[in-house]
Amino acid sequence: MTPPVAQQTDAPRILARCRDLVRPALGRAVRQLHPWHAEITAFSLGWDGPDGRATPGAQGKGVRQALAVLGAEAVGAKAESAVLGAVAVELIHTFSLLHDDIMDGDETRRQRATAWKAYGTGPAVLAGDALFALAVQTLAGAPGGACVPAVRLLAGTLNDLVRGQADDLLFESRPWTGPDAVQPHEYRLMAEQKTGSLLGCAAGLGAVLGGAGRSESDALTAAGRHLGVAFQAVDDVLGIWGDPAVTGKPAHSDLRRRKKTYPVLAALAADGPASLRLGALLRTGEALDDHAVRRAAGLIEEAGGRAAALAEADRQLESARACMESVALAPEPLADLLSLLPYFVERTV
Repeated sequence: MTPPVAQQTDAPRILARCRDLVRPALGRAVRQLHPWHAEITAFSLGWDGPDGRATPGAQGKGVRQALAVLGAEAVGAKAESAVLGAVAVELIHTFSLLHDDIMDGDETRRQRATAWKAYGTGPAVLAGDALFALAVQTLAGAPGGACVPAVRLLAGTLNDLVRGQADDLLFESRPWTGPDAVQPHEYRLMAEQKTGSLLGCAAGLGAVLGGAGRSESDALTAAGRHLGVAFQAVDDVLGIWGDPAVTGKPAHSDLRRRKKTYPVLAALAADGPASLRLGALLRTGEALDDHAVRRAAGLIEEAGGRAAALAEADRQLESARACMESVALAPEPLADLLSLLPYFVERTV
């Protein structure tokens, strides 16, 4: 489903344009926080301080900001109308990462310490809570009649996000095999809630703040949710086979933590010889040493788990494209949205 190469090369330019548009407002929002929380937030965003410049390599790509801005432009509005929505979504995303890193015990992100390792668990939790409140406050300040539907969309997103995180944590206590094992379709729903809801919110908020009708905002929201599942599927592949020099995480990090990710669940569901050997290896409950994680990664690939995860990502991107093309959107912003799709399956971080 990969668009032409000429479109792919536009993605860095599009992302940079949207980040540059949103950055001043995001900085103003962060400076409203308690100075301690502002410092932790700036660190998490990859800045050298609330008033500082970005630290090379420590920033995210700004995909959610771009979806919000392009969502507004796609419904015929000016990009500036989406800025408050983009800021709110970025604040919620940062809040979720602060808390997720604590729950998952992750000590590094983007090749640097996570906030809880750098500042302590309590301060990181508090900073996340402050970001949650600031995001709602930011969006509540949206002008005109878009404020209520925008806040309603954000509230629904927050509910989905925490439900998805709850399921992700509960999956850890379920067996690897047998009737109570986590199935791939359950994982897809969790990924849609935990990851897709915020991407959908970003695109939908852009449309809502741009004055769009229900059909356009719903279509863009649905597209973003599909993108989230694709993003998570690829993230799961990188969590097993990603290059540590690029991902900033140890090799086979998800396997070492015995996380039930899409490639593992798809491999177990395949029910072939490699699936059975993988299930036997994981059911021991013992910590996986270097030899065991390499063997597990090989069995997952042999059973088709890696291929299944990438195929799922492609299917979700096709669904996202179909959602975008199901309503009348402005041609140039739509082309920009479509040109971002390869990022979700070809990214390396």
